[in-house]
Amino acid sequence: MSNFALLLVCFVLGMVLRRTRRLPEATPAVLNGFIVHVSLPALTLVHLRHLSFDATLAGPLAMAWLLFAVGVAFFFAAQRLFRWPQATTGALILTGALGNTSFVGLPMIECFFGREHVGLGVLIDQLGTYVVLSTMGLLVAATLSAGELTARAVATRVFSFPPFLAVLAALALAPLPLPDWIDALFLRLGDTLAPLALLAVGFQLRLAAVRSRWRPLAAGLGYKLVAGPFAVLAVFAGMCDLGNPAMQVAVFEAAMAPMIGGAIVAAQHQLDPELGTLMLGIGIPLSFLTLPVWWYGLAVL
Repeated sequence: MSNFALLLVCFVLGMVLRRTRRLPEATPAVLNGFIVHVSLPALTLVHLRHLSFDATLAGPLAMAWLLFAVGVAFFFAAQRLFRWPQATTGALILTGALGNTSFVGLPMIECFFGREHVGLGVLIDQLGTYVVLSTMGLLVAATLSAGELTARAVATRVFSFPPFLAVLAALALAPLPLPDWIDALFLRLGDTLAPLALLAVGFQLRLAAVRSRWRPLAAGLGYKLVAGPFAVLAVFAGMCDLGNPAMQVAVFEAAMAPMIGGAIVAAQHQLDPELGTLMLGIGIPLSFLTLPVWWYGLAVL
C-alpha cells in the first residue's frame, strides 16, 4: 500500500503544484532530465549488476521483447490507418509497448501472487523491460525523432543515452566486488525515479486534452492493457505451461500500466509528450481496475 500511496501522492502533488503555479512551467523537463541522467542509470546499476540469469527464466524474460515487437507492428499499422505523425506513433510505442513492471508491477505481484514471486518481477523488469527500453526502445525513439535519419545519428543517440551506458557498465562491473556503500548510494538515487516521474506526470497532465486525443489514447491503452497481454498469452499458451506461476507472473506483468521510463524517453526526444503524459495519467489508475481481472483469468486457466 505504501507504494500505491507514494504514486498517488506524487501524482496529485504534481497537479496541485501546477494549478497553484508554485513551480515554473519548465519543471517537468528538469525532472525528466534528472531521471534520465541520474535515477534510471542508478536503478539499472544497483539491480542489473547483481542479477543472475537462469535458462529456465528465458520465457518470462522474453515477455518484454515479445510485447514490444507486437506493439511496434500494431502501432505502425495504426499509424497507416489513421495517418498519425511519427511523433504520435513513437509516443505510443514507448508507452504502450512497454509496461510499468517495477513501480506498479512489483507491488501488484506481491499483492496477487505473493512476496516469493517479487524476485521474478525484478528479473523481468531489469533484464527484460529496461533492457528493451535501453536498446530497441531508444532505437525507435532516435529513428522517429531524427530530422535526417542516418545510421551515425541513430548510433550516436543510442550510445550517448545514460541508461544504455548504465546497462553496459552494470554488465562490465558484475564480476567485480564493490563496497556496500556504493550499492546503497545507487539505490538511494534510483529510489528518486518513482516520486519525481509521477510528480512530472501530474504536473503535465491536461485532462481537457483527452477529447482531442481520444483515438490514439484508446489505441495505446487498448493495446497496453488488453490486446498486448492477450498476444503474450496466446504465444505462451502454444509454447509453455501456463500453470507455471512464473509464466502467469510474466503475463500479469505484460498487462501492467504504461511505462514511466518510456514516456520520459519519448519526452526527451520530443515524441508527442502530451500523449505520453495522458497514457500515464489515465493508464496507471485504469490498470488498478484491469489487473484484478487479468489475475482472476490467469487463476482459472
